[in-house]
Amino acid sequence: MTRYGLRARVITLTLAPTLIIGLLLSALFSFNRYHDLETQVLNSGASIIEPLAIASEDALKNQSRESVRRIISYAHRKNSTIVRSIAVFDANHELFVTSNFHPNFEALMYPKDKPIPVLSSSQLDENTLILRTPILAETLFNDSSLNNSSAPVLGYIAIELDLSSLRLQQYQEIFSACLVLILGLVLSGVFAFRLMHDVTRPIIHMKNVVDRIRRGHLDVRIEGRMHGELDDLKKGINAMAVSLSEYHVEMQHSIDQATSDLRETLEQLEIQNVELDIAKKRAQEAARVKSEFLANMSHELRTPLNGVIGFTRQMLKTQLTNSQADYLQTIEKSANNLLTIINDILDFSKLEAGKLALENIPFEFQDSLEEVVNLQAASAHEKGLEITLKVDPKIPAGLVGDPLRIQQVLTNLVGNSIKFTERGNIDISVELRSQRDDFVELQFMVRDTGIGISERQQAQLFQAFSQADASISRRYGGTGLGLVITQKLVSQMGGEISLTSRLHQGSTFWFNLRLMTTDLPMHDWLDPQALRNKQILLVEPNMQAASIVQHTLVQAGLNVVYRSAIPAESEQYDYVLLNLAPSKETDETLVQQWVEKALSIAENVVVGTPSTELALADLLMQKYPVQCITKPLSRKKLLQTLIANQPTRIEKYVELIPHIEKLPLTVMAVDDNPANLKLITALLQERVDTVVSCSSGEDAIEQAKECHFDIILMDIQMPKMDGVTACNEIKKLKTNATTPVIAVTAHAMEGERERLLKSGMDDYLTKPIEEHILQQVLLHWSPKSESEKVDALEHQEPIALEEIQDDEPATVNTAIAIDWQLALRQAANKEDLAQDMLKMLVDSFKEINQVIEMAFNDDEYPATDLLHHIHKLHGSCSYSGVPRLKKVCETLEQTLRSGASVQDVEPELFELQDEMEKVVASADPYLV
Repeated sequence: MTRYGLRARVITLTLAPTLIIGLLLSALFSFNRYHDLETQVLNSGASIIEPLAIASEDALKNQSRESVRRIISYAHRKNSTIVRSIAVFDANHELFVTSNFHPNFEALMYPKDKPIPVLSSSQLDENTLILRTPILAETLFNDSSLNNSSAPVLGYIAIELDLSSLRLQQYQEIFSACLVLILGLVLSGVFAFRLMHDVTRPIIHMKNVVDRIRRGHLDVRIEGRMHGELDDLKKGINAMAVSLSEYHVEMQHSIDQATSDLRETLEQLEIQNVELDIAKKRAQEAARVKSEFLANMSHELRTPLNGVIGFTRQMLKTQLTNSQADYLQTIEKSANNLLTIINDILDFSKLEAGKLALENIPFEFQDSLEEVVNLQAASAHEKGLEITLKVDPKIPAGLVGDPLRIQQVLTNLVGNSIKFTERGNIDISVELRSQRDDFVELQFMVRDTGIGISERQQAQLFQAFSQADASISRRYGGTGLGLVITQKLVSQMGGEISLTSRLHQGSTFWFNLRLMTTDLPMHDWLDPQALRNKQILLVEPNMQAASIVQHTLVQAGLNVVYRSAIPAESEQYDYVLLNLAPSKETDETLVQQWVEKALSIAENVVVGTPSTELALADLLMQKYPVQCITKPLSRKKLLQTLIANQPTRIEKYVELIPHIEKLPLTVMAVDDNPANLKLITALLQERVDTVVSCSSGEDAIEQAKECHFDIILMDIQMPKMDGVTACNEIKKLKTNATTPVIAVTAHAMEGERERLLKSGMDDYLTKPIEEHILQQVLLHWSPKSESEKVDALEHQEPIALEEIQDDEPATVNTAIAIDWQLALRQAANKEDLAQDMLKMLVDSFKEINQVIEMAFNDDEYPATDLLHHIHKLHGSCSYSGVPRLKKVCETLEQTLRSGASVQDVEPELFELQDEMEKVVASADPYLV
């Protein structure tokens, strides 16, 4: 409580009740008196006007104005204090007679367009009261026949009363009430101040004395005469002050003694603290300098190494002697090892500095894991190790997270397992631990049959720059940072990592992650219906690998017979899957005997070869009618190979899409990519009367100013002005304010449709554009379409189109630079359009090469500019039948969007240039 807290409370508790009660009583009194006075005036007016109405009946019937004037004049004079004017009107609202002149007789009259009411009425203004009473011919009717309400109205009397004296009296009453209220407050204030003088002043005095005692003035005492309990309180405070004074003297002696004893100890501790603080600052500065040095040097070293690796790969693609190829391969391998070490140091320094940012994007889960396994397979197969991947089928196909970091964790664990395993298996498995709402909890396990780790050595595994055994770094190499980075990455993703191992019995590393699921479709263009109930012989010497492959085949509907070696019997099968075990030395003659035996029992033979036996795979495919795929066998790769061996369909659809009559529409298509714009224009020209093409948002606005369009198809990502901005500008124009604008974009991210609709778009169309979906959009937004036809079309399922989609995976050939069948399908089966789009793609390579050279020569070239050109090239590849080039562009675009610099993607840029050269070399036969 403040210094004046008690005084304020006394005043408040004393005056507040008086104020509240006084206000309520004054308000009630004033309100009642106010309305009572008005009621009195109203009654007085009624007592004047009603007798006049009765007395004026005969005179009004006889049209005797003089008799009526005498009556109302007498009434006016008798009540002149409140009556301003009295007027008598006949049944036609004409003035019959008045007591005096009135400036506005219309204010006294009833409305002329309404009948005269048979009851009296009043009209109250601010200072005027007008009363009106009808004059009824009551003497013409007896009471038994008709009541008064049915008597004829002869006219009416209106009287205007002056309320000025009434208002004055009302104000006087309110003033009197306020005066009484103020007087009550003054009396309450007098009593409140008297109470403060007798109670609060002594209490404030005692408070001040206690405050002085608290500050150390123990010789202060409370003086003065007090009454009752206040006097007892005064005596108690004085006694307390005496006791505190005596205790203070004793305590001071003890403190002086203790202080002298502790002074020496404190001086020694202070010296030690200063020394520790100096050592701590030195250690922190050293750690900071170390992290900055590691980050800067690792980044500076990666740039030239990427150039070394990229140009080495380019040299390996040229004509070289065996010695030169061997030397370059050694350079590439050494540079890759050095780059791995530098990447570990860079990641470690970023993690230590807390600057490593994680992505949160949708990705295809199993494909990401298979990519890791395929990359590590060569190292495992060189040592004769079998590497397998088993994914729980209950895990959703699409998840949301950071796929690159998950791959990095798995790469580190699998790489360690391969490094410390001399024979046996490297088994990777992912299991679904739990699924709740939109999240799944997954457990990743990497098992090996390597040297194992003792319990004492396990404690050192997750420490930086250390390994379980000091001699390991000399035998196996490595920085000792892999597991540290792995642990920090897993921890940053919200998981945990651990291991179980026994010396000489292998190790199992496991970690848990919690990832979000996604509703976005993860396209799996596999239709295993063609494989159902087919007989397949699986030959796999490794039991773990056989179990995983068998499970995949059974899920696809195949009847699997498993053998660990080629059987001697000659039972016939539809397929034979012959998997070769990784080995440092492979007997080609024995393998050929196995293949010949497999061909004798099945027409379709697929040979799974280790990644180190590519020459053997080429030999087998040249010598025998077999297909070779590289181990480990991924689900898509295996099923695609089996489906590709199915006999081709005899049925061919001459007309894939029914003939569609052109709609009487004027449509504008906007896209900055010439290939995309050409395709959209060609598709629209078959369906609508008029098509206007624009290559930028600015051109679209200019066209929209000149004429009205029925529908506008708008690309989203365009330079200078994007599609959303152009849409908003177009809708500001009178000519196209109500024109539906359809967003056309390749981004199928979750929430993208809602974002675009909120930004002003009317609908959403994804690339690549399918013809039947485009037709639905045109019909839906056409102002001349009937709703019944639109609904019917939305539920229609074009059979021919579905057949094409089912056949698409088997017809996409990634082994060649240009897949002409794919290009025709992407160009709506128009050969001339496919040729034009391929030519436009080839013509754009010159500009892309110039951009890449500028990026190579300029270390500060912005990654955003490079991303723009790669995105544009990616869009062109989507419609030109170049699956390999499209894949490279997709990888480059994803890497650049994740924040990578130009130097980080130099090897991929070299690969892009090489793939563009292959497309140019293969394009001549198709452009004739």
